[in-house]
Amino acid sequence: MLADIYEIVRQIPPGMVTTYGRIAQMAGYYGAARMVGWAMSVAPPGLPCHRVVNAQGRTAPCWPEQRALLEAEGVSFKANGRVDLAKHLW
Repeated sequence: MLADIYEIVRQIPPGMVTTYGRIAQMAGYYGAARMVGWAMSVAPPGLPCHRVVNAQGRTAPCWPEQRALLEAEGVSFKANGRVDLAKHLW
């Protein structure tokens, strides 16, 4: 289970993001977005989990560095503070 999720996250290219729900769907765990969120919270070092956001483009509330990591890769944010999913959704 975790290996499937982590393999998908490894494939997200720099400058792109995807959502917890999309990862769950790609891994065959439909409706398990929260499980993916948990997997990101215990992710091994080096996994680009900063590229995973919620369905509205919001970053993790307890991880203020996530936005800076995304911006360093060229990910743009809208005025409301959410990732511009129209431009950066993988």
